Amino acid sequence: MHSYKEYVALMELHAEVDVEKLRQVMQMFVGKIFQRPPLRSSVKRSLRVKEIYEIELLEIVGRHVLFRVRCESGTYIRKLCHDIGLILGVEAHMRELRRTAVAHIRESLPIVTLHEVSEATYLWKNYGDDTLLRRVILPGEYIVANLPKVIIKDSAVDAVAHGAQLAIPGIAALSNDIKKGDRVAIFTLKGELVAVGKSEMSAEEIAKNVKGIAVRIERVVMDRGIYPPLWKKAEKESQSGQ
Repeated sequence: MHSYKEYVALMELHAEVDVEKLRQVMQMFVGKIFQRPPLRSSVKRSLRVKEIYEIELLEIVGRHVLFRVRCESGTYIRKLCHDIGLILGVEAHMRELRRTAVAHIRESLPIVTLHEVSEATYLWKNYGDDTLLRRVILPGEYIVANLPKVIIKDSAVDAVAHGAQLAIPGIAALSNDIKKGDRVAIFTLKGELVAVGKSEMSAEEIAKNVKGIAVRIERVVMDRGIYPPLWKKAEKESQSGQ
């Protein structure tokens, strides 16, 4: 949900314009822009700042403009078309929209139908054959392939699965380009996704310290009880020592 989105949109201008002028106006919207969600939207219509990373004019036929846009999540392309039309002085509206990518997940990946998923599930459940299932369903870990990684020790897995914040002692390894505030994916030593969170420190700071909260957990993925609850044992030992 927090990753960038890429779309291909068809915009209809209400009058023909010079192509070079159109290119110039579209480039004016690259960067941070103000947007107020359109009347027909599912969110509060408050003014917000969104970022357009890239706009590419693909084709123009008469008053129909095909373009590609890469933008921050939550950007309204319908409103973008409207605003481009206002700057051009001819008005415009969006005719069609197709989302072509969410971060690293692109529509060029093999696409399957729900019927194929149903068939694959049937074969697996009734005949124990998961060959087709493995072709139509990607591992959940693929979703966070674009995020920096934090590998944690087996002793910390169940604690994180219960919602505990990730402290430095529980870390076995991590990406060396992590910055404070980065969203990171937390994995087991076997490469299983445990949770997603925000880094409280840079990789360099984590390497220099022996204690402290390294990552604040935003979403837990792994079920509780998959790994032994070693943190409970440590708690009991600590209490008995007192």
